[in-house]
Amino acid sequence: MSERTLALIKPDAVKRGLVGEILARYERKGLSIVAMDLRTIDPSLADAHYAEHVDKPFYPALREFVTGGPLVALVLEGDQAIDIVRRMNGATDSREAEPGTVRGDLSLSKTQNLVHASDSPESAKRELELWFPSLT
Repeated sequence: MSERTLALIKPDAVKRGLVGEILARYERKGLSIVAMDLRTIDPSLADAHYAEHVDKPFYPALREFVTGGPLVALVLEGDQAIDIVRRMNGATDSREAEPGTVRGDLSLSKTQNLVHASDSPESAKRELELWFPSLT
Protein backbone atom coordinates (compact mmCIF):
# COMPACT_ATOMS: atom_id res chain seq x y z
CA MET A 1 0.00 0.00 0.00
CA SER A 2 1.48 3.32 -1.05
CA GLU A 3 1.79 5.97 1.64
CA ARG A 4 3.46 9.32 2.17
CA THR A 5 5.86 10.38 4.87
CA LEU A 6 7.83 13.44 5.85
CA ALA A 7 11.60 13.27 5.82
CA LEU A 8 13.93 16.07 6.83
CA ILE A 9 17.55 16.29 5.83
CA LYS A 10 18.73 18.35 8.76
CA PRO A 11 21.12 21.32 8.78
CA ASP A 12 24.17 19.20 9.70
CA ALA A 13 23.68 17.04 6.59
CA VAL A 14 23.17 20.11 4.39
CA LYS A 15 26.30 21.73 5.81
CA ARG A 16 28.33 18.56 5.20
CA GLY A 17 27.14 18.27 1.58
CA LEU A 18 25.25 15.00 2.13
CA VAL A 19 21.90 15.96 0.56
CA GLY A 20 22.63 14.19 -2.74
CA GLU A 21 23.87 11.05 -0.99
CA ILE A 22 20.77 10.83 1.21
CA LEU A 23 18.34 11.60 -1.63
CA ALA A 24 20.03 8.97 -3.79
CA ARG A 25 19.54 6.35 -1.08
CA TYR A 26 15.82 7.08 -0.89
CA GLU A 27 15.47 7.02 -4.67
CA ARG A 28 17.50 3.83 -5.10
CA LYS A 29 15.15 2.15 -2.62
CA GLY A 30 12.26 3.01 -4.93
CA LEU A 31 10.70 5.89 -3.01
CA SER A 32 9.29 8.79 -5.02
CA ILE A 33 9.96 12.41 -4.14
CA VAL A 34 6.55 14.09 -4.21
CA ALA A 35 7.75 17.47 -2.90
CA MET A 36 11.05 18.95 -1.79
CA ASP A 37 11.91 22.30 -0.26
CA LEU A 38 15.21 23.79 0.92
CA ARG A 39 14.52 26.25 3.71
CA THR A 40 15.58 27.60 7.07
CA ILE A 41 12.74 27.13 9.52
CA ASP A 42 11.65 29.55 12.19
CA PRO A 43 11.29 28.68 15.89
CA SER A 44 7.49 28.48 15.69
CA LEU A 45 7.62 25.68 13.09
CA ALA A 46 10.26 23.90 15.15
CA ASP A 47 8.01 24.14 18.21
CA ALA A 48 5.01 22.79 16.30
CA HIS A 49 7.02 19.99 14.72
CA TYR A 50 8.63 18.91 17.99
CA ALA A 51 5.58 19.70 20.17
CA GLU A 52 6.03 16.58 22.30
CA HIS A 53 9.58 17.66 23.23
CA VAL A 54 9.14 21.40 23.90
CA ASP A 55 9.13 21.01 27.70
CA LYS A 56 12.05 18.55 27.84
CA PRO A 57 15.50 19.68 29.00
CA PHE A 58 17.18 18.83 25.67
CA TYR A 59 14.72 20.82 23.56
CA PRO A 60 16.40 24.26 23.57
CA ALA A 61 19.54 22.79 22.00
CA LEU A 62 17.47 20.84 19.47
CA ARG A 63 15.51 23.95 18.56
CA GLU A 64 18.70 25.97 18.09
CA PHE A 65 20.18 23.22 15.93
CA VAL A 66 17.18 22.70 13.64
CA THR A 67 16.64 26.45 13.12
CA GLY A 68 20.36 27.18 12.75
CA GLY A 69 20.68 26.63 9.02
CA PRO A 70 18.95 25.37 5.92
CA LEU A 71 17.39 21.93 5.80
CA VAL A 72 15.65 19.95 3.09
CA ALA A 73 12.04 18.93 3.75
CA LEU A 74 10.74 16.04 1.65
CA VAL A 75 7.51 14.26 1.00
CA LEU A 76 8.42 10.69 0.11
CA GLU A 77 5.94 8.18 -1.25
CA GLY A 78 6.05 4.44 -1.69
CA ASP A 79 4.94 1.08 -0.38
CA GLN A 80 5.17 1.24 3.43
CA ALA A 81 7.17 4.47 3.10
CA ILE A 82 6.90 5.39 6.80
CA ASP A 83 8.52 2.19 8.02
CA ILE A 84 11.00 1.99 5.14
CA VAL A 85 12.36 5.52 5.67
CA ARG A 86 12.67 4.98 9.43
CA ARG A 87 14.66 1.79 8.83
CA MET A 88 16.83 3.44 6.20
CA ASN A 89 17.62 6.32 8.55
CA GLY A 90 18.70 4.05 11.41
CA ALA A 91 18.63 4.49 15.18
CA THR A 92 18.18 8.05 16.48
CA ASP A 93 21.48 7.77 18.36
CA SER A 94 23.81 7.50 15.39
CA ARG A 95 26.43 5.75 17.51
CA GLU A 96 23.98 2.82 17.79
CA ALA A 97 22.75 2.88 14.19
CA GLU A 98 23.44 -0.16 12.06
CA PRO A 99 25.94 0.04 9.21
CA GLY A 100 24.10 0.52 5.93
CA THR A 101 21.70 3.09 7.40
CA VAL A 102 22.06 6.82 6.79
CA ARG A 103 23.03 7.46 10.41
CA GLY A 104 25.11 4.30 10.74
CA ASP A 105 27.22 5.23 7.72
CA LEU A 106 27.37 9.00 7.98
CA SER A 107 26.92 10.25 11.56
CA LEU A 108 28.48 9.86 15.01
CA SER A 109 26.10 11.99 17.07
CA LYS A 110 22.80 11.59 18.88
CA THR A 111 21.88 15.25 18.56
CA GLN A 112 23.24 16.01 15.08
CA ASN A 113 21.91 12.89 13.44
CA LEU A 114 21.37 14.10 9.86
CA VAL A 115 17.75 13.10 9.21
CA HIS A 116 14.22 12.91 10.57
CA ALA A 117 11.29 10.78 9.46
CA SER A 118 7.71 10.46 10.64
CA ASP A 119 7.31 7.51 13.01
CA SER A 120 3.68 6.56 12.40
CA PRO A 121 0.79 7.26 10.05
CA GLU A 122 -0.60 9.73 12.62
CA SER A 123 2.65 11.68 12.91
CA ALA A 124 3.12 11.60 9.13
CA LYS A 125 -0.31 13.17 8.66
CA ARG A 126 0.37 15.84 11.31
CA GLU A 127 3.89 16.60 10.03
CA LEU A 128 2.89 16.72 6.37
CA GLU A 129 0.13 19.21 7.25
CA LEU A 130 2.72 21.40 9.03
CA TRP A 131 5.42 21.28 6.37
CA PHE A 132 3.44 20.91 3.14
CA PRO A 133 -0.12 22.14 3.82
CA SER A 134 -0.89 22.54 0.13
CA LEU A 135 -0.55 18.76 -0.39
CA THR A 136 -3.03 17.72 2.27
